[in-house]
Amino acid sequence: MLQAPHFFQALADATRLRCLMLMAAEDEVCVCEMAHALGEIQPKISRHLAALRMAGFILDRREAQWIYYRLHPDLPAWMRDILQTTRRALAEQTPFCTDRAALADMPDRPQRRCAA
Repeated sequence: MLQAPHFFQALADATRLRCLMLMAAEDEVCVCEMAHALGEIQPKISRHLAALRMAGFILDRREAQWIYYRLHPDLPAWMRDILQTTRRALAEQTPFCTDRAALADMPDRPQRRCAA
């Protein structure tokens, strides 16, 4: 069962929050997309994604060489509400607005072959 303290602890870290905001906005994002959008190295992003996955907040799937991450579909409604409210509140603030812009400008962005 997902616990509120763990959820808020995940939101308290800037990198995890930015990753969650990208997933909330884009539905599904691969590690290379998050690394590009956040301007961080892939191992740092992967470490934070592993923590979110172990806590049960996100799921991953492999497609060829890419691993895509998305919010867990079974998150409680109150957690989804908080994530969506947070995404809307941060949409105009740096670095959150620049993350999505950087993602949109990413060259050679992976193309998804199948839906989640």
